[in-house]
Amino acid sequence: MKSIFISMTVVAGLMVAGSVQATDMPAVGKTKCGACHAIDKKMVGPAWIDVAKKYKGDVNAASKIAANITKGGEFGWKMSKMPPKGMNATDAEIKSLAEFIAGLK
Repeated sequence: MKSIFISMTVVAGLMVAGSVQATDMPAVGKTKCGACHAIDKKMVGPAWIDVAKKYKGDVNAASKIAANITKGGEFGWKMSKMPPKGMNATDAEIKSLAEFIAGLK
């Protein structure tokens, strides 16, 4: 009985961990942001899942994230400052990526 409970706990943990890993970074994100950001781990910049958590419940999350990407900076992460527009992302790319980031669970 104990081994069944442990097995169920392990499977549940893998399912939760896999939900973030199963989400793939959009192509423009890989091209423009992938050198400094990952979805699920801190690199030069914060993990996008952590950015999503910071704005969880904020109805204006996508627009705030887009504004931060556009102006660049550190945004309280105490990491290297991101250059404005990252790697010269267009406004449409920034909007799309901000919506993707805000939608991460």
